[in-house]
Amino acid sequence: MPDHVITNILDLLPLQDAVRTSILSKSWRFKWTMLSQLIFDVDFFEYLSKTQGENNHVRIISRILHQLRGSITKFFLDGGMLDANHINRWILFLSRKGIKDLTLINWGPTPLNLPTHLFFCVELKHLKLSNCYFNPPPTFHGFPNLLSLELCVDFEENIQLSEFFARCALLENLTIDNLFEHVKVVQVTEIAKIENLKILSLELCDLDNMSITSSGTIFELVGSLPKLQELHLGFHYCTLREGGAKKTCPTVFPCLKALKLSCICLDNGMKLSCAFELIRSFPNLQILEIARELDDISTSAICSPEVDYNTTTLLHLRSVMFECLKGSENELCLIKYLLACSPFLKKIVIRCSFIGSDEKFMFAKKLLMLHRASPVAEIDLFRF
Repeated sequence: MPDHVITNILDLLPLQDAVRTSILSKSWRFKWTMLSQLIFDVDFFEYLSKTQGENNHVRIISRILHQLRGSITKFFLDGGMLDANHINRWILFLSRKGIKDLTLINWGPTPLNLPTHLFFCVELKHLKLSNCYFNPPPTFHGFPNLLSLELCVDFEENIQLSEFFARCALLENLTIDNLFEHVKVVQVTEIAKIENLKILSLELCDLDNMSITSSGTIFELVGSLPKLQELHLGFHYCTLREGGAKKTCPTVFPCLKALKLSCICLDNGMKLSCAFELIRSFPNLQILEIARELDDISTSAICSPEVDYNTTTLLHLRSVMFECLKGSENELCLIKYLLACSPFLKKIVIRCSFIGSDEKFMFAKKLLMLHRASPVAEIDLFRF
């Protein structure tokens, strides 16, 4: 077989199995050194702990790296305590091997200081960093080939993210998820620098320091990204400003095809109104996912369950998924609206939590009575 075919086969195997191909025959003894993708995941570290002991992963990873013959296009590291000195040497090595896809997930108690070499891996197309200290050097000139970026990091206080994003001209997919108490928040104007952005995922509390915000800022964000097709907004730790979600947005955003709202309290009047407003403003949505906040407290109904079918805007939804619902009247109100205004809808999947068998039966009974604009719409109800 040609070398590139062997490499493709080896890359499909778990790393430990790829290395074990060396025992097949003499001709296969060093075939594994043609690997171009290295996946050091949880399964790999569990295998090491059983066969080599818990503290040998650094030596083994270094040995594997330095025995590979060709380019290394993908390096995935998720498991173990990462040491800055070892990471520095590995990244330096990878930067000379044409690395295109890099994932570093640090399980340590403190953020990992990233080596300067990382910011000069100009062939990178996909970069994911978790529990790291993100501070590009002054000499950073950009990632000219970067397509996707996922950051769960501690930003340096004075970092200019607008300059960083401007130097990633091809970036299409951005995820920002800050888990640190002292964080550099992201400004709408900084994200607006990403002209080709198609997929955006972030927590609203990380945007413009919006622990208290309004839906107007969300529309400002979406309006600055004309190519955006998929938006994921997290409402964790976020409070909507009174009156911020009650005004109808005069602008619609036709490009957005998928919307996901997570950790949203549907029994909070402002957040429920915000959800309605977002859905109405994205008339070409095809996929909608809403995950309710797990620890919110059910209250009495806030919105009217009545839907005026004659005045509502028709939606283009094909698929809707709800997570962690409790069967409240406000949830029923939202579902009723979606069913009534979505003539192309194929399926609504509803996963309920903290709801008994009797409550599930009553909720299902109410759902079956709702008007459906789509003749083929199905409702799947699950309890977990």
